[in-house]
Amino acid sequence: MTQLYAQPYDISATGFFFETVEEYDQRAAALRNSYGQLVEEFEIQFIDGKSIDAELFEALGVHQGDIQAYMEATDSWSDDEKVRVIIALSEVGYDFALGKDLPSKFEDMDLYEIDSLRDLAIQFVEDGLFGDIAENIKCFLDFDAIGDYLGTDYCETTVAGTRYVYRCD
Repeated sequence: MTQLYAQPYDISATGFFFETVEEYDQRAAALRNSYGQLVEEFEIQFIDGKSIDAELFEALGVHQGDIQAYMEATDSWSDDEKVRVIIALSEVGYDFALGKDLPSKFEDMDLYEIDSLRDLAIQFVEDGLFGDIAENIKCFLDFDAIGDYLGTDYCETTVAGTRYVYRCD
């Protein structure tokens, strides 16, 4: 379960931890500062949960207005959808409106869970993407050079401790 913290912008008030939208709404509605006034604005901070959800939180720039949409995303999106959104926002700089856009917006991204461009080159040769190459010739291929060439279209990144190679149009 994802645990977040609501840090009031009002320095005379103390924040609170929460794990559900209902818990946030309940505690936020009851929180008063040291002068008895209702606290209205919070900075939301990621405290605990899966590392992919932490990276998603950071990439989306979650604020108090979209806590519910973020919580729904962590529960309903697949890890693949989360990775695509994280890469599209953090690495490529695409726009994404949490609660309005869907992760399927980035389904055209070529995404490979693989360690390096060299490994992608090996996979592409094995899959026949460069045509039929005789087995006795494959040992002479320079996979580092092919990987460097693929680097003109593909990029490498790490999300939640897993290496990916991706390409966006």
